[in-house]
Parts: sequence; C-alpha cells; structure tokens
Amino acid sequence: MSGTYVLVIDVPRTTSFAVGALGERTFEAGTYAYVGSAFSPGGFSRVDRHRELAAGERDTRHWHIDYLLGQSATTLETAITFPDADRECELAASLPGIPVDGFGASDCGCAGHLLATPDADTVVEAAVDAGGVVDGER
Repeated sequence: MSGTYVLVIDVPRTTSFAVGALGERTFEAGTYAYVGSAFSPGGFSRVDRHRELAAGERDTRHWHIDYLLGQSATTLETAITFPDADRECELAASLPGIPVDGFGASDCGCAGHLLATPDADTVVEAAVDAGGVVDGER
C-alpha cells in the first residue's frame, strides 16, 4: 500500500545538528510533524524504515527527516497514513504548525514539510479529521 504519511515526532530538548545539504539546523524542544510520501514500490514500508531509524536499528540517512529521527533524544510518537492519496504538499500547508524552512521540501515549492506543531494531540486530530488513519488502526 502506498500514499502520504505524517510522522509525529517529540524533540524533548533544543538540539542542533547537520541535516545533509541543508547544513547545521537548530530544533527547539517540542512536537514536530513531518509530511512525506511513499509511492515507491515499497509503499508504506518507508514508514517502517523511519521507525527503525528512530529506534536505532538503522543508520543510513536518505532524506532530511532521517537526520532528525536519527538523533538519540528524539522519539517517533506515531504515524498517520493517507492510503492511495497524493496529499503531501496539501497537508504540509494545512496541518497546524509552522514550517521549518526548506526541510523535506527540496523537490517542490513548499516552505517545508516539517512543521513545528502546538502538540501531538492537535496534529493527530487534524490529520485524522483530514482523512488520515493512525497507523495500526486500519
């Protein structure tokens, strides 16, 4: 199965690190939502890959989000999927939060696909209201 997904990530303390070609970035403590797409042959197995990286079971970083998920202090709280829906840019623009400039949006004209959000519950509720399914509740 393929489509669009939203990852809800907790960053418990302010941290700075290099994010690939974006260079050094600082992330304030708080909740972030990353909007991505999974239309490759593996589909939503990309979400599983992100989980493995966040759990320290994988080291290879391909996308901007991998640098954030690869930080030992960050936690991937939940994933919301939008099966068979190409809504990446729409959701990045409509979910509650402030875009992190350029993050995850190197292949489109969006401000960013990572959002600094008010809190996890708010972004999960907004994503579900937009038609998403909390991963594992299919």
